[in-house]
Amino acid sequence: MMRIFLSLLLAFVITVPAHAVRIKDLASLDGVRGNQLVGYGLVVGLDGSGDSSSSDLTTQSVVNMLDRLGMKVDQGSVKTDNVAAVMLTAELPPFAKAGSTFDVQISSIGDAESLAGGTLLMTPLKGPDGKTYGVAQGALLVGAYSVGGQGASAKKNHSTVGRIPGGATVEREVPFALAPERELRYRMRDSDFTTVQRTVAAIDRALGAGSARAVDGGSFAVRVPDRYQSDLVPFLASLEGIEVEPDIEARIVVNEKTGTIVMGAEVRIDTVAVSHGNLSLTIKETENVSQPAPFSQGETTTTTDTSLTMTEDGGELMVVSPGVSIRELTDALNAIGASPRDMISILQAIEAADALHAKLVIM
Repeated sequence: MMRIFLSLLLAFVITVPAHAVRIKDLASLDGVRGNQLVGYGLVVGLDGSGDSSSSDLTTQSVVNMLDRLGMKVDQGSVKTDNVAAVMLTAELPPFAKAGSTFDVQISSIGDAESLAGGTLLMTPLKGPDGKTYGVAQGALLVGAYSVGGQGASAKKNHSTVGRIPGGATVEREVPFALAPERELRYRMRDSDFTTVQRTVAAIDRALGAGSARAVDGGSFAVRVPDRYQSDLVPFLASLEGIEVEPDIEARIVVNEKTGTIVMGAEVRIDTVAVSHGNLSLTIKETENVSQPAPFSQGETTTTTDTSLTMTEDGGELMVVSPGVSIRELTDALNAIGASPRDMISILQAIEAADALHAKLVIM
């Protein structure tokens, strides 16, 4: 019983029926978005885990950097064990002002073993137009480690990727102004006709009939009252606080790499029979030494004996009634001893049988 409980607890995150959420969590004002930035830089101060001497890109970058600082060095004398060439990625938040900070992620592009303990040198961050919008610098946070020697090694997570929270500073602002508008358009984060219609109805109840209209399944428009034409911020703040009960799509998300399964509460299945059984095939090779008899002038030879063992656990046939809930489905799968990875295979088979009334998303 405890095993079934732990399997259900660790393998599943079961969503509860939808409750009212704010419009700001469902939609965003059209035109208000972040902007992707990218940059190339160097991480220094590594403990011998940087790029190897065969990385011409890192060596040339170090020479160019020192040259800009007024130092002339021979490229052949540069050692890069403590340096790593990296790419920077970040998103410039909307309404970001010059001098404000944002997070940046750093990823190795050479053959460095780890970025732990490194410091990023000042690196410009550029947008698609080639202009510099930010500058990043600082010590990396790497949630991993990689250690090893000649006989053994240990590694946890990705040690060649790190972050610098608040490590980038805005140098150029992206111009955006809330110009006076008679109508504002919002984009839904998840397109759904039912949710859009419920959102329009909630706005009409709060602001008066005819205040909003549905444009399509992914957007809606809101009429701006005359008294807010010259000051949109208070109106937008009050609009974002209106609560709506969204309609949740029946969906199952599975990650085969980690064995994680997330099921929505609206998942339903038709009548289906599920059989669970495991087939194990074991092949074992044993090397034997054949010694010739004394004074027989024979040679010592090596022979290999191969043994094959096949075992199959007893399968159980389980019939699932039509229209069962997600909790009943998980209880039934746990009852037949299905592991998280077995459940993923079972769900894929149920979908192939056209008995699953939900969208199966495989990551």
